[in-house]
Amino acid sequence: MDGNNQSSVSEFFLRGISASPEQQQLLFGIFLSMYLVTLSGNGLIILAIGSDLHLHTPMYFFLANLSFVDMGLTSSTVTKMLVNVQLQHHTISYAGCLTQMYFFLMFGDLDSFFLAVMAYDRYVAICRPLYYSTAMSPRICVMLLALCWVLTNIVALTHTLLMTQLSFCTVGEIAHFFCDITPVLKLSCSDTHINELMVFALGGTVLIVPFICIVISYIHIVSAILRMRTPGGGGKAFSTCSSHLCVVCVFYGTLFSAYLCPPSVASEEKDIAAAAMYTVVTPMLNPFIYSLRNKDMKGALKRLLSRRVFIS
Repeated sequence: MDGNNQSSVSEFFLRGISASPEQQQLLFGIFLSMYLVTLSGNGLIILAIGSDLHLHTPMYFFLANLSFVDMGLTSSTVTKMLVNVQLQHHTISYAGCLTQMYFFLMFGDLDSFFLAVMAYDRYVAICRPLYYSTAMSPRICVMLLALCWVLTNIVALTHTLLMTQLSFCTVGEIAHFFCDITPVLKLSCSDTHINELMVFALGGTVLIVPFICIVISYIHIVSAILRMRTPGGGGKAFSTCSSHLCVVCVFYGTLFSAYLCPPSVASEEKDIAAAAMYTVVTPMLNPFIYSLRNKDMKGALKRLLSRRVFIS
């Protein structure tokens, strides 16, 4: 890396959600509200699962971890944007940009991996119930959790280290509200072919492979449900998957619209809107989806809130 070029660029400008100054305060209020709802909702999910012994199962174990990851994903992107809007100082340091990119990639990939693991958990519970206690034992669950963290950290670290090898000759504006890979690569005056190749290879892998695993799991689940002869058994079995399926549709729908649309179709504004959907809106909606469509979660949340009100 060219040390002179690198040392000359100590910060970048972040365009933000909107280039219009008149909209900044309105957007600040909206995104701050959504951020607080995200932290509160996911925090309640974690507390409810941790405090209710009935929810100490693999499905809710991974749901609690998903809620933690959703909080991290939103925090890694929104907090800096909110600070910049409030201070009217739309910059981010070079080191801060790489740090934000690392955590965004790690938490975003973890979301995808956890959704795939949760789909596998439902597959085993419905299609292989006799083997469930063995296939999803506490030891296996911890190993799956650790594997997800290790793989996503490797992917995030690879992209971040490759980014440090690039030179940035001038201070440029990142056409986004956080340091995503593609907008930052556009500012580099180095050859970015290796970076783009790794974005395609690793990004495609962590996005497509978990999605394929989810689709295969649900094909087997639907097939098993259709073969059930117990009255009401199919509906009860599918009800345990409905919340997860809703989250999968929202998450991958926004993710695919952000990263798989052709550049000629998806403008920068649409890219920003899609990124806001899966980094802010989806993590905010997940607690509502799981709590409103799951009787066990609704009961646990009611008991948790009633205890808090009683104590206060």
